[in-house]
Amino acid sequence: MRVMQELVAYFDRSGKLSPRQMHKLLDQGFLASDAPPTMVDLCDRVGAVYYFRVTGDTNGPLWGTDVYTGDSALAVAAVHAGLVAPRATAILRVTVEQPLKHYPGATRNGVASHDFGPFGTAYRLSRV
Repeated sequence: MRVMQELVAYFDRSGKLSPRQMHKLLDQGFLASDAPPTMVDLCDRVGAVYYFRVTGDTNGPLWGTDVYTGDSALAVAAVHAGLVAPRATAILRVTVEQPLKHYPGATRNGVASHDFGPFGTAYRLSRV
């Protein structure tokens, strides 16, 4: 699955995959797998892109805003970022980011994230 995701991410970044083609792959289940609880074990390469089915949640650890620590709950970050409602499911793009020196907290969409200092892994979420 990881090789397939990396290949699709390459074509997505280079503009060689139309939104229609991307959604066809996603709808057929060839691309997105169920989201892990956190990204901490998948943040080994900055710039890596993953596609996951994420079911929104409002309970769990969350540090940062827009860029979240790798150990932040993915389902909670998705709600905080406004990309999925609680208990709803969406396919999201998760991009591994360069770790920050400071992760600012904020309250968004009914979810509070917390401030945190330096942390070794980070990610950002976006819609597909």
